[in-house]
Amino acid sequence: MNTAAAIVAPRAIIHRTRGRVHGPITRLASPGDLGHHLKPFVFLDLFKLDDMARLPKFGMHPHSGIATLTYLITGATSYEDSTGEAGVLSAGSVEWMQAGNGVWHTGGPVGTDPMLGFQLWIALPPALENAAPYSMYIEPGDIPQQGPVRVLLGSYGDLHSPFPAPSDMSYIAVHLRDGEHWRYDPPAGHDVAWLALNAGRLNGGVQAAAGELVVFEESAQALEMVARGETSFVLGSAVKHPHDLVMGNYSVHTSRAALVKGEAEIERIGARLQAEERLR
Repeated sequence: MNTAAAIVAPRAIIHRTRGRVHGPITRLASPGDLGHHLKPFVFLDLFKLDDMARLPKFGMHPHSGIATLTYLITGATSYEDSTGEAGVLSAGSVEWMQAGNGVWHTGGPVGTDPMLGFQLWIALPPALENAAPYSMYIEPGDIPQQGPVRVLLGSYGDLHSPFPAPSDMSYIAVHLRDGEHWRYDPPAGHDVAWLALNAGRLNGGVQAAAGELVVFEESAQALEMVARGETSFVLGSAVKHPHDLVMGNYSVHTSRAALVKGEAEIERIGARLQAEERLR
């Protein structure tokens, strides 16, 4: 046997970025750039804020055709949306908002602890992109965990997220100790894969550092890595979204007709919120 020939090369990284920085927010991917490579994952922000007074004020704003998942690593934030949900997320919590045909939402920091986290947008399939919206807010103790992995969406091994994924995908948070080796075997059909680090560094088959998003070639190949220092990251894998990304200002749909329908519902909800004096 030729031992050298049996060595499998690491899965290639086809894109590597530190994104675009806007104050405390780093936009690592958006629908107009890497979203076309990452779909159904079409948008990713890393937010990091030590001074709560510097957090941008977004106010109520709309979405349609997508779902958003906000993973709060440290700090606390309020949330409110047009479905009637409102409350406070604590450190380690997850906010899942499936915008569907249209929803408005807002939020802001609570307390003085530094905030750190990721917000991910996911393109919805045709059966869901104009469906009724709904939201779920998951506390840390309700997020399934196995070893260094927390399951934010979809599945990992025998673990499943508390809410159903809109299509075949996995989104996990991983924390590795210095020198720890970890391997990710994508589920069958998951040829889209990426990861983004918020702390530490990875060596081995995957080379990446804190603040980077790396996108892997489309393949079924496993990902192997070794942590250098305490290392934390999020990782997504999925069956590729087979539809176009048709974009509005706050929306992503699979067709122009679906976008027009979603934006009409956003306008209708906005008029109601305006009449209730909830837009400012």
